[in-house]
Amino acid sequence: MLPDFTPLQWLLAALAATGIGVSKSGLPGISLLHVVIFAQLFPGQASTGVVLPMLICGDIGAVLLFRRNAQWPHVFRTLPPAVIGVAIGWAIMRWAQQAHVPAAKFNPVIGGIVLGLALVQLGRNWKPNLFAHVPHTHGFAWTMGLIAGTTTMLANAAGPVMGLYLLAVALPKEAFVGTGAWFFLLINCIKVPFSAQLGLINGSSLAFNSLLVPLILLGLFLGKFVVARLPQKWFDTLILVFALFASAKLLGAF
Repeated sequence: MLPDFTPLQWLLAALAATGIGVSKSGLPGISLLHVVIFAQLFPGQASTGVVLPMLICGDIGAVLLFRRNAQWPHVFRTLPPAVIGVAIGWAIMRWAQQAHVPAAKFNPVIGGIVLGLALVQLGRNWKPNLFAHVPHTHGFAWTMGLIAGTTTMLANAAGPVMGLYLLAVALPKEAFVGTGAWFFLLINCIKVPFSAQLGLINGSSLAFNSLLVPLILLGLFLGKFVVARLPQKWFDTLILVFALFASAKLLGAF
């Protein structure tokens, strides 16, 4: 059964689905768009389950478009801690369900983490030698993977986190997109049984997802068109701007 939305709500859902495609094709900070919109359309934890199959659809499209550009060492470094992070996020969500704690309560924590990471990257842009060796250490990869896994399970908000990691290790934009596409396809598929156990994915949510698949595909090609024409410096700057914007929203600045 489909949700009983007004025309305006369907329009917002269509916009958010297109945003998923755009974010998956190279501009992860735009993921804030669908996180915010679907959180309004499906209050509480339900929005994370509704969005997950659409994210996987976008991930599959991104992998097909950019699979040759992936740098697998970065996927292998961040995926194991991300799986641990998913399990931590699932445990927190299960506790929150039992304690009737709203999912939005975790947003300021996620926002603070993203803000801190973005400010460190800004500092590195100002002084390139600042923490120059850190992004290429296993400790940094494990920390970022753990944060990404936890935040993606709690709020599907790992886009800015992984974006900042891939920016910190100085990947060119094509490798940035291809590596991120494979990472998120794998981690989002791993999240499915956790979300299903929490009752967040069901027949009604999947029927809703199926209606929006064409718009996700449209967003993928739109994002690919934009990224292909962005100079590397502008691309890096946009990743940082989107991360700062996302952190401000999660912190409740607007």
